[in-house]
Amino acid sequence: MLHRGHQGTDGADGGELTVPMAWLYAEYIADELLRTGDLMPPTSFEFRAGRDALALTIFLSDTEGELSGIRVVTQLETWLSLTAYDQPWQDWVRERLAALDAEGCATPDLELARAAWRWLEETELLAPDLNAVPGGAGVFGEDDGPQVWTPAWQLGLPLGHLAIHLF
Repeated sequence: MLHRGHQGTDGADGGELTVPMAWLYAEYIADELLRTGDLMPPTSFEFRAGRDALALTIFLSDTEGELSGIRVVTQLETWLSLTAYDQPWQDWVRERLAALDAEGCATPDLELARAAWRWLEETELLAPDLNAVPGGAGVFGEDDGPQVWTPAWQLGLPLGHLAIHLF
């Protein structure tokens, strides 16, 4: 018997498998948005950063536990506002994860969300240093100018935001 992630089990009742459906659905939506936008090769680390940032946004914005029943189109504005450049997205993620911890929501879904957040925080990707040259990247080609190591979430978040816009 399979359980949805929000209806999880601790394994003490017969070893039933808990399936993290909410996280898997959030990751699926994020993947589809990024593939539709065709912004990065799906095998790139940048794509993974965008997918994980979007999946976290989708998963953590589902405060009613209705993720599998949502219509993507009705949520796009919420996701756009959460991923906007001037928003403290990383603080919002930390606060939502802490709130879920305080509520005692230890589910496989939440564990996957935490793992994605750890990867986004701890992984650095080499990216063009847009602050190094007046005018940003317009002076150099993608691989020509100065580059800087950047936390994965700082690359993935704008990629995810742009993918939502292109949807």
